[in-house]
Amino acid sequence: QVQLVESGGGLVQPGGSLRLSCAASGRTFSMYGMGWFRQAPGKERDIVAAISRSGGSTYYADSVKGRFTTSRDNAKNTVSLQMNNLKAEDTAIYYCAMSRYSTATYTIAPSQYAYWGQGTQVTVSS
Repeated sequence: QVQLVESGGGLVQPGGSLRLSCAASGRTFSMYGMGWFRQAPGKERDIVAAISRSGGSTYYADSVKGRFTTSRDNAKNTVSLQMNNLKAEDTAIYYCAMSRYSTATYTIAPSQYAYWGQGTQVTVSS
């Protein structure tokens, strides 16, 4: 079965950095786009970033553009999210997800993702 395991969350001060990683197993990783989502208390789960199966195309939400970078290593079945200049409003549970279908480009709709990690907490506070 497909498993996605996130790591790297934690507590960081405003302006700091964190790197999240997601290790995938149970499916041919290189065939599927990946996404990062986050959910803050009382809010919906929103897309943060997405990356195509090759890694050649990426998407970022406006709120993180210029601060976050996603990348993938298809040889290691991992996807990462580098988060710089973190702000209090970035506090949330972060999830990685694997797309439902194998397409050349990324997708940003949560309904198009079939598999989800367990989530990792990111807290930005002084």
